[in-house]
Amino acid sequence: MTFLELAKARYSVRSFKDQPIEDEKLNLILEAGHVAPTACNYQPQKIYVAKSEDARKKLASVCPCTFGAPVILVVCYDRTRDAKNRLTPGYGFGETDAAIVCTHMMLEAAELGIGSCWVGWFHAEQVSEVLDLPENVTVSALLPIGYPADDAKPAPLHTQYRELDDIVSVI
Repeated sequence: MTFLELAKARYSVRSFKDQPIEDEKLNLILEAGHVAPTACNYQPQKIYVAKSEDARKKLASVCPCTFGAPVILVVCYDRTRDAKNRLTPGYGFGETDAAIVCTHMMLEAAELGIGSCWVGWFHAEQVSEVLDLPENVTVSALLPIGYPADDAKPAPLHTQYRELDDIVSVI
């Protein structure tokens, strides 16, 4: 499968089987996040792997979109490690870096036959509180992952794209 075929085939899975992810596959997904490019290669990402029932219940208590996944990756960045934009005071690249890391892990999961759903519908402070995360760590995304349920399917708008010339301008 080419990269574009993989990117087009991947969809947000919102229903998972009650089947654990093999450690070898989980490690490959985490390695994809590990090697993702970050600004200045500062690597501010911090990924918490919520596998225990207790951790997943805590996340479900503050986020309605964990979908019963057997693993939830909490994708964060350390504000003391992210590259700062010297041309725009107060702007750091941590959120962008975390997004790139999350994308790499989603695509690796898809290649392994594991579904994922990028979730941003939560209050970061509440996630930090229930997981007792360090103060310097910012939660960027939740990534529930697991084997798609037999009835899992892409959302109706999944294959609808704006025209390329509507989103690209050559200047």
